[in-house]
Amino acid sequence: MSSTEVFSDCFYSAPDGLRLHARVYGEANSGHWPVVCLPGLTRNARDFHELALYLSTRSPVARQVVAFDYRGRGQSAHDPDVSHYNVGVEAGDILAGLAALGIEEAAFIGTSRGGLIIHVLGALRPAALKAIVLNDIGPVIAPAGLAHIQSYLERAPKPRTFTEAVDAQRSVHGKDFPMLTDADWTRMVSALYRDTDQGLLPDFDPKLVDTVANIDLSQPLPALWPQFEALAAIPLLTIRGANSRVLSADTMRQMREHHTAMETITVDSQGHAPFLETGNLPADIAAFLDRAER
Repeated sequence: MSSTEVFSDCFYSAPDGLRLHARVYGEANSGHWPVVCLPGLTRNARDFHELALYLSTRSPVARQVVAFDYRGRGQSAHDPDVSHYNVGVEAGDILAGLAALGIEEAAFIGTSRGGLIIHVLGALRPAALKAIVLNDIGPVIAPAGLAHIQSYLERAPKPRTFTEAVDAQRSVHGKDFPMLTDADWTRMVSALYRDTDQGLLPDFDPKLVDTVANIDLSQPLPALWPQFEALAAIPLLTIRGANSRVLSADTMRQMREHHTAMETITVDSQGHAPFLETGNLPADIAAFLDRAER
């Protein structure tokens, strides 16, 4: 690991040998669960920076936090085989990362695709999941939400400067996130893009777009109710953006029927997916983890 001021970079090998990356915040605390953060489809570990700082240094219970870059995102290597960009392979990558870090059990926070990976981990290694936070995701993905993601990725803006990138993100997503501040949009863009010799580029393998574009929305999307029901004994908090197009209010109601102890938070004026560092969410997440551990 190479140390930085507030986190360490961990590089490890996937089961197929691909070089993968994770950020590690704080020190292992034998008295408390670590927290594993799993980002969305095209996102990376930087999405969790502010939340990770809060959980590792500012909350009443300091926890080690590990935020992963999936293959093809962030500092993880791109995969020459686009078929490997799927939640099954990525779940195996997360297990390899946990093994490399010596983590046998943890609380998991999953945004969007990260929540789908948690459903798979529940089937592969249920004992590793001590508590779960699902950020705007559940066993049913609303087709309209996936269609919106498809449309955005296929027509994603190509900004030349950081300012253009902020303006582009606000133009595309501002209707779903009307209350975000300039600082919020700046953090989002800082996590999404990277500077290269070719200019400002999204920090993910462009081939990821093909994996979404090829989904046939004329057919019903597979639901993950059996996998979700397998999580029924694990403390669970589900966060939903009030303007979400991916996780419907009806699906969240059904989730509560299947998992009667599930806690919920609906975030006003945010869509898919809520920014976990905003408002009271860091404190709410920390309090949920403390209650679950007790």
